[in-house]
Amino acid sequence: MAKRVLMIGTFDSKGPEYAFLRERLLEHGCEVLAMNVGVNGSTLLFPVDFEAGEVARCGGEALMALREVQDRGKAIVVLSDGAAVFVRRLYDEGRFDAIIGMGGSGGTAIVTAALRALPLGAPKVCVSTLASGNVAPYVGTKDIVLIPAIADVAGINRISRQVLTHAAAAVCGMVQAVVPPSAGDRPMIAASMFGNTTKCVDACRAALDRAGYEVLVFHATGTGGRILESLADVGMVDAVLDITTTEWADELCGGALTAGPERLDAPGRRGLPHLIVPGCIDMCNFSGMSTVPDRYREANRLFYEWTPTVTLMRTTIEENRQMGEIFARKANAAKGPIAFLIPLRGVSMLDGDDGVFCDRAADAAFNEALKANLRSDIPVVELDANINDAAFAEKAVQMMLNLIARKHEIPS
Repeated sequence: MAKRVLMIGTFDSKGPEYAFLRERLLEHGCEVLAMNVGVNGSTLLFPVDFEAGEVARCGGEALMALREVQDRGKAIVVLSDGAAVFVRRLYDEGRFDAIIGMGGSGGTAIVTAALRALPLGAPKVCVSTLASGNVAPYVGTKDIVLIPAIADVAGINRISRQVLTHAAAAVCGMVQAVVPPSAGDRPMIAASMFGNTTKCVDACRAALDRAGYEVLVFHATGTGGRILESLADVGMVDAVLDITTTEWADELCGGALTAGPERLDAPGRRGLPHLIVPGCIDMCNFSGMSTVPDRYREANRLFYEWTPTVTLMRTTIEENRQMGEIFARKANAAKGPIAFLIPLRGVSMLDGDDGVFCDRAADAAFNEALKANLRSDIPVVELDANINDAAFAEKAVQMMLNLIARKHEIPS
């Protein structure tokens, strides 16, 4: 049976471009459904299955009202909200297998809102003029493929002809690909990692694999933490091994890799077994030195250039104290088994004995604030080891397995 691709876009302004894209999709043997999200009209160049009026109603407004107001910003919000609802409904009904769209700033906003509403694994492609910039608002935590439009999406020319042909081939290849089956439905543990904790997480992953668990590792780069939280929230993981919580240092200090103030919330909210380690909270991340705020440079803070494009700043005693209080507050709200494991000889490779970020007073400030504010029934284990020592990884695995066992003992 032929796979069906949903083509979504502003057909009032980009009818010829979508007509060209549709022909390429058909050439690959896919069936095509078309959803218009254009405020000012539609197209007669190809059949349209779902018009913008239906989409606007799903967003809580009448299309004619949007036309009368002529407020572009409001129209984008309404159609983005409506497209997310409508597209997800169609997908849940099994009406299509993959989705593709294109656009400039407005079109990209609407199209990607619909793409973000779909689950991981559903093929999602957007050709966008914004694909080479900061794409975090458009991709979010989903597996969306953004293809740079190179030139504006305005007509069929030697550039757009090539880009759209490749985009059609990409989404059709994705939807026709057969994903190899897993080796079995093993329980899944989400783990957080950074370059400074790789040795620890790799050791934990190997040990948990031997114990019969599948471990998903997320790089603590802001996006990684948000994805970990989102997967925990929708029940796609069974436990969380939070070795690397450095994103909270960035949230507190205004660094580049913050995962937002919700980091550490989802596992507790879902009642998942959750082991928390203050991994790499000794560092806040910036890009090049020129991106470090003046207030930090003027304060003569301790910096380390990890790479030419990554500058790390050592967190202070006060910042670590604040993080201890925050971590305690997050843990206190947890509904499931939760515990802390603290490495007393450094929370990162750079914080090891004699390391450039070695500051035991700052480390102690976190530990003391955590214990002073934590529920009395939440275990805090302190180990005389660096976070990357073999003994620390062994203890982390042992505690993770114990928390999982406790989960099964707790009546639901």
